[in-house]
Amino acid sequence: MPQKAARATAAPAAPPRAFLHGINPLAKVAAPLPAMVLVLFTRDIATPLVFLLLSYAVVLAGARLTRATATMLGVALPVTVVAIGAGFTLWADASRVADTPVLLELGGWRLHAGALETGLATGLRLGALLALALVGGATTEGPALVRSAIRTLHLPYRVGYSALAAYRFVPRFRHELDVIRAAHRVRGHHGGRGPVSALRRGFGYIVPLLAGAIRHAERVALAMDARAFGAHPTRTERHVVPWRPRDTVFLLLLWAVTALLFTATRPFG
Repeated sequence: MPQKAARATAAPAAPPRAFLHGINPLAKVAAPLPAMVLVLFTRDIATPLVFLLLSYAVVLAGARLTRATATMLGVALPVTVVAIGAGFTLWADASRVADTPVLLELGGWRLHAGALETGLATGLRLGALLALALVGGATTEGPALVRSAIRTLHLPYRVGYSALAAYRFVPRFRHELDVIRAAHRVRGHHGGRGPVSALRRGFGYIVPLLAGAIRHAERVALAMDARAFGAHPTRTERHVVPWRPRDTVFLLLLWAVTALLFTATRPFG
């Protein structure tokens, strides 16, 4: 099927303040990638803390705050950082931090400053990685990422749209699982309470879930064949996700800020 560029339209525009939604998905994936790789190997507190704050600033300034995003930024991420930091503080090898000052002593147990520093650094490191991933993850949809990869990286559309079809199976499976659970409850097959009963119910869902998955896969395959999927080297896109100059500016700007922050904090000595 020949390309009909004139019929293609740009993706729906985002509000002016939510600038991240107007950035190419590949740029939002590639921009924080060097910071994520380098933060992974840091062992100090300052570097992951700085990138955590930078990620919060970028997401709050450029993303539309949905309830899920606000919950992630305001509750889930801070709780995760504190929980992991506390866990690694208690789990730290006391013999390696015995030469650091004692901050707390309860009976024969001592909390050393080195253990607290290790726990905080680990928690902040994981928090920074999650927050950096939110720069693209909170503002990018799967179809836009696939379209951008096909157009910009020349990913074969057969691979891209097949992966997208597989990704869309997930909510379909969730809906079918809810339907199967409701059908079992209506028929009185609750199986009792407790972990053993829950495990038995779970095994009972497998066969009807697989049968529904096979039916859905057959329908998808027939629909793709009816649209001549794979018959031509290219396909017409309804929404075009181009790479614009602002995407290059965003990418280079975030890379420059990453280099500047690593130069300032000097996490590797």
